[in-house]
Amino acid sequence: VDGDQILAILATEAKEAGRLTQDTLVVTVMSNLGLKLAMERAGITVVETAVGDRYVLEEMKRGGFGLGGEQSGHVILLDHATTGDGVLTGLHLLAAMAHRRQGLAELAKVMTRLPQVLINVKDVDKDRVGEAEELAAAVRAAEEELGETGRVLIRPSGTEPKVRVMVEASKQEQATAVAERLAAVVRSALG
Repeated sequence: VDGDQILAILATEAKEAGRLTQDTLVVTVMSNLGLKLAMERAGITVVETAVGDRYVLEEMKRGGFGLGGEQSGHVILLDHATTGDGVLTGLHLLAAMAHRRQGLAELAKVMTRLPQVLINVKDVDKDRVGEAEELAAAVRAAEEELGETGRVLIRPSGTEPKVRVMVEASKQEQATAVAERLAAVVRSALG
């Protein structure tokens, strides 16, 4: 069970109990599309931030939201702490399990993770990601191909000299093919 699934469990549990501030969950752009679709079905608004729990916390404070986190597992329960706390998160998950009388795997079914492929492209000029028209055209074509059941995220790494190409699709094969195709365009356009 990853951070997105944990957030989905905690958000739906809090909303049902009337404790989800403004019925809103704060996540990063790396969260799985399956989380966003599940939250939409549950009537929960998703606010996205840049990658990093500090950005999640900033948005939570700015908007007055109580729950947020990252796919990596950093979960912030602002009513209790201003940082991710694994023990606190675990206690809230256990409370949800006890309330529902279900195991964690069963609770995690609140969302369906879409296949996600991440390719890190090294040895390219990551500072030119927003300037390469060839890349922008390839992204538009990929987004059109994926439609509502997928998404594309291309971003320079904030910590390493590489460009991250992330693709989600309803089928693993399609996510892999589109990600590999876009990674090749990144190498060509920014190499």
